[in-house]
Formats: sequence, C-alpha cells, structure tokens
Amino acid sequence: MKNQTQAISNDMNQLAEDASALMAATADVAGEQVREARKRLTNALERAKDIYGRVCEKEVEGVEAAYEAMHKHPYSAIAIGLGVGALIGLLVTHRCNCSRR
Repeated sequence: MKNQTQAISNDMNQLAEDASALMAATADVAGEQVREARKRLTNALERAKDIYGRVCEKEVEGVEAAYEAMHKHPYSAIAIGLGVGALIGLLVTHRCNCSRR
C-alpha cells in the first residue's frame, strides 16, 4: 500500500513538473487560445493539488482509525480477519471446483 501511495505521489509530482514546464515553454506564445489553455491548466493543477492533499489526509485518518480499532479490540480484529480470510478461501475453492465441472 505504501509503495502504491509513493508511486501516485511521484506521478503527481511529475505531472505538476511537466505542466509547469509546458507553461514555461509557452509563456512567450501569444494568442487567446493559448492564454485560455494556460489558465485552464493552472486551475486544473491547483484543483489536483487540493484533491491530492485531501486524499492523503483521508488515507492517514483511515489508517489511524484502523490502527486504533485494532488496538482497542484485538480479538475482534483477529476474528474479522479470520472470517474474511475463510470467506475468500471458500469462494476461491468453490470457483475452482465449478470450473472443473
């Protein structure tokens, strides 16, 4: 999970850098369409940064809540984990048996 989060973070940073480079490269280009496109790109980048920040905050809150719940109720967490694992195992086994028929 942490690797995926880091990969997304790297992708977002690369996208922001590419967009900034594009804006710098087109700074001297005149024309209403170019100015409008630059304005939309700037707005889109700002919105993406805001959304990314909120997603990161929600992710941290979710991890902290799960961590706290596991420490408050360790036996329940173990039971739920076992139950979900057994259910997945049952479904996978049933699916494998059905495909052999």
